[in-house]
Amino acid sequence: MSRYATIISDDDGREVVSAIGLFEGVPQARVGRIEAVPSGVLIGMVRGGPVDAVGGFGFPQVRLSGSIVGLVRARLKALPEAAKPEAARRKAKAKPRGRKRTRKKPARKTAAKADMATKPGKPAPAEIAE
Repeated sequence: MSRYATIISDDDGREVVSAIGLFEGVPQARVGRIEAVPSGVLIGMVRGGPVDAVGGFGFPQVRLSGSIVGLVRARLKALPEAAKPEAARRKAKAKPRGRKRTRKKPARKTAAKADMATKPGKPAPAEIAE
């Protein structure tokens, strides 16, 4: 019996082993390509992967994700002052700030509002007599 693997392409364009089976003849391909692989090739291996390489397949190199970097930075910040290097203990010098500039706002037009209150055709408000 021969050992065959189904090879698919992932989002990064790498060829990944998605299924492995033992067949007496050439199996029928449903999705992806089918090719003969030696024993030792496992599901999840990529073509040309450097880790635990067998028969041209291996696992991909582990990359640092953003969450791992965040965890390491949090641990470094939590260290006591004695464990930190001298450069990290020095405080940054405060830069002198200049005076904050404010934007000059345009003047309000109060004359236009006064004209609206005394339009011709409308009677002026009457005073209330007691």
